[in-house]
Amino acid sequence: MSIQAIEDTKVKAFPAKPAEVVAFTAKTRRRIDLVSIAGKVASALVPPAIVIALLLVVWQVACSSPTASLPPPSQVWNEAYDLIAHPFFDNGPQDIGLAWRVLISLQRVAIGFGMAAVVGVALGALVGQSVWAMRGLDPVFQILRTVPPLAWLPLSLAAFRDSNPSALFVIFITSIWPVIINTAVGVRNIPQDYRNVARILRLNQLEFFVKIMVPAAAPYIFTGLRIGIGLSWLAIVAAEMLTGGVGIGFFIWDAWNSSRLPDIIVALAYIGVTGFCLDRLVAAVGAFVTRGTTAK
Repeated sequence: MSIQAIEDTKVKAFPAKPAEVVAFTAKTRRRIDLVSIAGKVASALVPPAIVIALLLVVWQVACSSPTASLPPPSQVWNEAYDLIAHPFFDNGPQDIGLAWRVLISLQRVAIGFGMAAVVGVALGALVGQSVWAMRGLDPVFQILRTVPPLAWLPLSLAAFRDSNPSALFVIFITSIWPVIINTAVGVRNIPQDYRNVARILRLNQLEFFVKIMVPAAAPYIFTGLRIGIGLSWLAIVAAEMLTGGVGIGFFIWDAWNSSRLPDIIVALAYIGVTGFCLDRLVAAVGAFVTRGTTAK
């Protein structure tokens, strides 16, 4: 039988099927679930709003008596309305809104905490990487970190003879310890497999620090940075009360000397909200850098 006959037999025995038409549907766009988003926002905002409202009611009732030593919220609103409604007014060098005072304090915190972060990560990496450095420096760090922030202020004023660098030093020396300790713990907890890979690749110390050490210890580092930024904000407020200037800390001390308790309460609210925002900011940066990994 010829090849052509064989092919004709195959065609008759197995007739070709018509080609199937595959329909391509357009990708469905994800619709924004406004109800779900509103529910999440409400679950995050409603509980603290209820608690704050209850606290204000209790405060109002407790301090409404004429013999009360603290003003009620209604009196705070009436007497400190300008500070609340106009935080950015500027009537001169010493007569500015609370928002400007907070920004001035934040500028000092950024400088002092920035130096503490850089030096703290470097020293923490040294202590975590070297056994001899840990034995020599860790006891010193454990002793110095227990010194209160204001205890450093007289020494810094004697050394720098100026209030601004003294305040920066207080911020630096207060916030550096949690950065050092947490970085050292993170470096000591780097898996041995990572170190073995670094040896195989023959990475030098700088390459090991940048490519292995910092990414592996990042969750611990950002834990220390979150603690450090909170301590920095505490330290600057306390330092400004004594060193003067136009920061939020000096405003509280000046308001106390002038018996303006409503102004002090409003300033405390500014300090609390600012501290909360700083913590959330560092936490957000840490979650982005570490991709949500937490220290164990």
